[in-house]
Order: sequence, then C-alpha cells, then structure tokens
Amino acid sequence: MPDHAAPEERLGWSRAFDETWAALGRPGAPARVTRLDRGWSTAARSFAQTVGEADPVRVRNIGADVAVGDWIVASADGERVEHVLARTSAFTRRASFDGMRAVAHTLAANIDVVFLIHALGSPPSPRRLERELVLAFDSGADPVVVLTKTDLVDDPEPSRRALEAVALGVPVLLASGVTGEGIDAIADHASGNRTLAFLGSSGVGKSTLVNALVGDALQATSAVRDGDQRGRHTTVAAELVAMPDEGWLVDTPGVRAVSLWLSGDGIERAFADVFELMDHCRFRDCKHDREPGCAVRGAIAEGELDPVRLSALEALIEEEAALEEEQRAREKAADRRRKDDRRPEAAEYDGMRD
Repeated sequence: MPDHAAPEERLGWSRAFDETWAALGRPGAPARVTRLDRGWSTAARSFAQTVGEADPVRVRNIGADVAVGDWIVASADGERVEHVLARTSAFTRRASFDGMRAVAHTLAANIDVVFLIHALGSPPSPRRLERELVLAFDSGADPVVVLTKTDLVDDPEPSRRALEAVALGVPVLLASGVTGEGIDAIADHASGNRTLAFLGSSGVGKSTLVNALVGDALQATSAVRDGDQRGRHTTVAAELVAMPDEGWLVDTPGVRAVSLWLSGDGIERAFADVFELMDHCRFRDCKHDREPGCAVRGAIAEGELDPVRLSALEALIEEEAALEEEQRAREKAADRRRKDDRRPEAAEYDGMRD
C-alpha cells in the first residue's frame, strides 16, 4: 500500500475521516487501532493485518490520547503516534485510578452502536442502566439494550418491560449466547462496516455473546496476539475484532463501576420523561420539593413517576457538579504549576537585564 493511500473501507474508513485526514495534508497512511498495550498501539491499514495475514502496525502511544477504534497517523520514522484523527464518537467515563478522578478515560472510539448488556436470572438494575444510557448518549453512538441469558428463565418479558420503562424508546433486545437467540439481530447492526461496542458488568454473559458473534475471528486474533511477544503480560483495555461478514466489534473487559464523565445532553436524553415534566412546573426555578404547581411532584403523587427515578436524576446531577468542581481545581493547580515553572526563567532574565 502506498505511504499516503487511504485505508480500506472494510476497516470502517469513511468520508468523515478522509476529510479530517485531508485537512492535515494527508500525512502518512492512517491506521485503525485494534489493540492497546502499555505504551503501544497495534493498528491496521488493511483487513489482512487484522486477521494475521500481514504484520500489523506497531507504534508507541506514550503522550497521545489513543483508544481502541481510533484512526492514527504514525510519525515519519514510524515510531510513535503523530496524529489522532477527529473521532465521530467516543465512549468516555471518569478514570477510576486513585488521584485521577477528574481525568477522562475513553473506553472505545469511533463506535456506531453501543450495546448495554444486562442479564436475566437476577433482578434488572434500572439505576445502572440509567448511568449507561447517559454515557451512551454522550458518546455519539446509538444505544441498544440487550438482556442476555434468556435460556435461564421461562419468561423474560417482565424484566424486559422493567428496562423498557427506563430506556425510553431505546430498543431492548433478548439474546442468548447459548441458544443463539437474538444473535442475528445484534449482528445486523454491523452492516455497512459499522463498529459495535459492548458495555456490561462482569458475569452478564458478554463473553458468551461475543463468542457467539465472532468466536472464530476472536480465536484467530488471539493466535496472532500470542505470536507477538511485546505486551503479552500487560492488561488489555479493549480489542477491535472483525465480524464474520462485515463490521467490527470492540471487545472490552467487564466494567464494574459506571463512572460518569462531564455530560453533554446525555442526562437530559436519559431522563427525558422527568425533564418533560419539569418544563410544566409553575416556577422556572422549581426545586421539585414542596413548591406549589410542581409537575414532577404531581406526577409522583399520581403514580406516573417513580420517586426513585427523580432521586437518581438528582444524584447524577450532583455527581456531575462535583466532577466539574474537581476538574476546575485540577486546572487551577496545573495553572499554578506552570506559573511556578516560569518564575525561575523570568527571574534569570530580569537579572541579566539589570
């Protein structure tokens, strides 16, 4: 492939990425990140590189904000990431590392559909789903809820209805990686070389579902990985795997905690029913407590709105406000450090001038 040739459309390359690349002057040859290891990005410019038929691209990503699914351009010497093309979507949460709460952590980039995985056999978790929906809406991808392990229950409909009441028009699919139910419906979302991502806590059957979708491809990818000694003993955050026919799947480890990042309109979309009620309150600054003419409290009194849902919304808003405050404090501290770093130089200059 020529050094400045566009990647294959099979990899998910589109006009949006081509326009971004052109704006940079079409440097190098873009490659899509398929795997992250500590300090390294594995990427592909051709489909053959994703299935082990050709050597993939390996570049250092230290100092670069890179996620699986990103399109990158390597430096002229091929040693490091020079550019990360503008993302069409990004699934971002707050970093969970100690001392890094005000830092964003992108789980996957340039995804088209986010599947929010929940399992049957245990009570559904509306509060977790609310958080996942906020993240999904803010990512720019389309959310779809999937209830797995239908083979474990006689009637999945009560659980599906419980999540539909929270999902507010977002599709809720039923699936089983054991029986194959719902697998084709999930795979259909990958048509047109689109990229799918899965989010779910450990134990919800995500791995079984992924194996049902791309079992052979995943095994082939693992075989290629075993042949690459670099990064074998580091933790994999996510991996981009080819679907059997077309499209891609981002395979991520189970996410135990769904920590929000600064929301765009994710909260408003995930709680559209509550915000619709708020628009009908008598007072614009209604706190939805004891104010007269509060449409939210009226709906709760009539049994039309679960008070727990209002409490969940208020908790998420408070969490976001606290995060914004943490981020402001972090930025102020960074500004002070930069000023302190400049002071010796300024003092030395003044001394020379005198």
